[in-house]
Amino acid sequence: MEKKKRLTGLYWVLFFASIAAFFGVYSVGGGYCSMVLPFNVTFFAMAMDLM
Repeated sequence: MEKKKRLTGLYWVLFFASIAAFFGVYSVGGGYCSMVLPFNVTFFAMAMDLM
C-alpha cells in the first residue's frame, strides 16, 4: 500500500516552539524543564512522520 505524503510543516514549527519552551522553562524553573519533554518528543516524531 502506498502512504500518502503528509504535510509536516506545522509539526516542525511546533517542535521548534517546544524546544524554545524547554529552554525558557529551564531558565526560569530549572528542574521543571522535564515536563516539556513529552511535547518535544511527540512533535519531533510527528514532524519526521513516524506516527
